Amino acid sequence: MSVGHHKAGFLFTGWHMAGVMVLFFGTIISVNVLMAYYASTSWSGLVAKNTYIASQEFNGKAAAIREMLATGIKGKLTVNGDEIRYNLSIPEQGPVAADRITAHFRRPVGEHQDFVVELASAGQGDYVASHPVLAGQWIVEIVAERDGKTIMHEANRITVTGASK
Repeated sequence: MSVGHHKAGFLFTGWHMAGVMVLFFGTIISVNVLMAYYASTSWSGLVAKNTYIASQEFNGKAAAIREMLATGIKGKLTVNGDEIRYNLSIPEQGPVAADRITAHFRRPVGEHQDFVVELASAGQGDYVASHPVLAGQWIVEIVAERDGKTIMHEANRITVTGASK
């Protein structure tokens, strides 16, 4: 038997382990940062004070919305500077009269800038109010009532541009 050169195999050192840990935790941290970015820059969803009660009321609210949609009434919101305008009509039939229309402006996150305004009739299905609306994202919930019954209830997410922040 001859004594020759024996080639050593791969030796896993502390530096290799450090590299594995950096890659592993780096991947996890990178994904978390990416998800946090997406969460903070996208739709925030809606908040319910009590999710159990909200879930119990869902079917009743859905039936009321189906009934309301069957009337064919459509609403169109425009915000221009301090003017808030809402048009209520049935396409191909004309304007719809309402006794009371309120617009609830809410920020997707936070409550400190939220406000509610009541719109006054301007004729021909147009309803207006004057209130400053800051630039940015808003969720606007509009409720129109006639004879004590809700004839239109809708919520839209809008972006207001050109106003002061």
